[in-house]
Amino acid sequence: MQKQPRKTPLQRILRIALRTVAILIILSVLIPLLFRWVNPPFTPLMLIRKATIGAPIEHKWVNLQNISPYLIDYAVASEDNNFLGHNGFDFGAIQKAIDERDKGRFRGASTISQQTAKNVFLWTGKSWIRKGLEVYFTFLIETFWSKERIMEVYLNIIEMGKGIYGAEAAARHYFNTSAKNLSQFQAALIVAAFPDPLDRNPANPSGYLSGRAQDIIAVSQKVGPIKFDKKSIDSAREQYNNSEDKRRKTHSFMLLKTF
Repeated sequence: MQKQPRKTPLQRILRIALRTVAILIILSVLIPLLFRWVNPPFTPLMLIRKATIGAPIEHKWVNLQNISPYLIDYAVASEDNNFLGHNGFDFGAIQKAIDERDKGRFRGASTISQQTAKNVFLWTGKSWIRKGLEVYFTFLIETFWSKERIMEVYLNIIEMGKGIYGAEAAARHYFNTSAKNLSQFQAALIVAAFPDPLDRNPANPSGYLSGRAQDIIAVSQKVGPIKFDKKSIDSAREQYNNSEDKRRKTHSFMLLKTF
């Protein structure tokens, strides 16, 4: 019986590397699929904050039904108006962010889905690798999870203060109440602090924070209440797709005019 030639050290290293990559890819799909039903016990950000600034971890998971509808509505009004309509990426918002950047102004374009993917699976910081992984995990959660599940995870893991994560912990820490019983203005103040949770205090708001909370309430009244039934989502997707078609045609026309 003929012996097979022995593998060289380089071949063995490549074989191990390929197996490792294959295992990581499989895990990267299985874990988001698992989190469709199982609540993430912690996030990388929680561990990073604890290791770097010694922040505690105040966190208590609650179902979406036990979170104030105001908090849900205001999160969408503030962070992602088209949350129900897009498939993870709001290309209109991305185009606006590019246009603003060209004018010397900077604005975010990350959707709630992207923020959820980043917070659950990735680390802090800015790099093309992290951004690429964010796109990958956003695609996975939009594929495996419902919009309702994405919102539930988002409002349970987002950083809302030093060592404070999720709606229930924030409600108890700042207002000594539950996430379900947050008042309209309390919910708006918490959401207004999202962009800078370590330096903004919803329980002792500055004039700026109070004004931003009022603006969020006003935007929410225009967006309307957020509902996760099939009819509402189908309607939101139709409206979003129509607006995207119009945006693409307008953008293409503007490009043609420049030539």
